[in-house]
Amino acid sequence: MATGRTHRPATRSRGIPEATVARLPLYLRALTALSERSVPTVSSEELAAAAGVNSAKLRKDFSYLGSYGTRGVGYDVEYLVYQISRELGLTQDWPVVIVGIGNLGAALANYGGFASRGFRVAALIDADPAMAGKPVAGIPVQHTDELESIITDNGVSIGVIATPAGAAQQVCDRLVAAGVTSILNFAPTVLTVPDGVDVRKVDLSIELQILAFHEQRKAGEEATAERAAAAPAATPRKQTAADQGPDGDVPAVMPA
Repeated sequence: MATGRTHRPATRSRGIPEATVARLPLYLRALTALSERSVPTVSSEELAAAAGVNSAKLRKDFSYLGSYGTRGVGYDVEYLVYQISRELGLTQDWPVVIVGIGNLGAALANYGGFASRGFRVAALIDADPAMAGKPVAGIPVQHTDELESIITDNGVSIGVIATPAGAAQQVCDRLVAAGVTSILNFAPTVLTVPDGVDVRKVDLSIELQILAFHEQRKAGEEATAERAAAAPAATPRKQTAADQGPDGDVPAVMPA
């Protein structure tokens, strides 16, 4: 079976924009759900709604893959699942190491979505000697002293960092030195990496802060609307004789 070290997705060489690459997993998730329900075809509008994008953007994204659908029929669901999976590199085996087996690392190790999407957890690594040998998700935890040999022996090119912030950069440096070229960082810190190494950061606290901002703004808008609704309506000025024309009519143009 192919490993991540010898096979890489062709998205960059084919000139697919990064924004399109970021949306491909959204399309794949929606398509997989349709496939599981044995839906044979889907229109661009239906798929775009399921993925949370507009249909024009979806059609543009698929044009980079050379997939245009059939007028009046739509897209073949199974073929698109294969096509996007191939483009993302999910038709091959990607061994992954998770470093830092605390609560978050253990939760990641137990996540069943890795295997179904082409990612194999090759090793769990932790700095605590007391953790060595303990099984998590059926995989014995190994000590960080073995990190380099684990990466070499398993041909690992993707590493997941779930350590405390203070240890993350050192772990990152060791992963990169051992040959890891893609890192998923859950530690609450910014990592410095050399050119040629990709880092994706997942920071739950930042996402929650963004949601708090939107909640605060919605609360402010609701309060403004409530104040506007509670304000008394303006009383119209009573018309006087001075406002009337010579025949008692209101002039078409009021005097300045």
